[in-house]
Amino acid sequence: MATLLNATVPAALISAPGSGQGKSLITAALARLHRNAGRRVRVFKFGPDYLDPMILEQASGAPVYQLQPWMTGEHECRWRLAQAAQEADLILVEGAMGLFDGTPSSADLAVLAGIPALPVIDAWGMAQTFGAVALGLANYRDDLVVNEVIANRVASQRHGDLLQEGMPEDVTLLGSVPRHPAMTLPERHLGLVQARELADLDARLDEAAAVLQEAGLDRLPQPVRFSAAAPEPLPPLLDGCRIGIARDAAFAFIYPANLDALRQMGATLTFFSPLQDAALPQVDALWLPGGYPELHGE
Repeated sequence: MATLLNATVPAALISAPGSGQGKSLITAALARLHRNAGRRVRVFKFGPDYLDPMILEQASGAPVYQLQPWMTGEHECRWRLAQAAQEADLILVEGAMGLFDGTPSSADLAVLAGIPALPVIDAWGMAQTFGAVALGLANYRDDLVVNEVIANRVASQRHGDLLQEGMPEDVTLLGSVPRHPAMTLPERHLGLVQARELADLDARLDEAAAVLQEAGLDRLPQPVRFSAAAPEPLPPLLDGCRIGIARDAAFAFIYPANLDALRQMGATLTFFSPLQDAALPQVDALWLPGGYPELHGE
């Protein structure tokens, strides 16, 4: 009989009306804020993404797994969350693009898992209209819970007051994050740069966490009950197989769930660096993951 896991943990899905609103850094800063407070934080990322999880992992101190009902399956999503809830004090899920974008969307995952969505809305250039955006996100789907929003890039106390004045009755402005140098990270054409490229990333995350604490975003979200049965174990099809995996600044796009699957199937994994190592490891197969090899062609 499959093991059934049940646990209740504060949780939220950090989303936005669209890309570029600041949800990635706010998710990372929230994770670091609660981690610095002594809480065990688990962060997940909706959809295929390699770069954001690197930042989120360093912020939380724990591996970041993907949750996407089509890519990983609905049961896998429920199981990962229920498994994390056994030990975590807080679960955060970062959405992708806009809350309702894609099939399935971040909203679909929130409904599947029973997690309330917490949209981050870029308030720059808006006043009372901010409330209309919040109202639209909250009312677009009857089966999705959106009770609170976060305002990002707020220019001043007066700006924050105008945002508050325009809020609908049933949606709370949880906090107003000011425009601040700490609330930015460098980007490349695929998104954020890799965590390993930012020597001062921990200091940046601590500073961003302090900004969020000053904005009153240090309280835990509402508790969510997670329940799922353990999946069937994978067959040992790779028992005795040695796999060499490139992992360095050039080759770094690896999902931890894939490593777990290879190990569960019996493979022995050896990591090496094509940039630093003089020879290949003694293995039966090689895996060159994606990354930025074009930046290291010389």
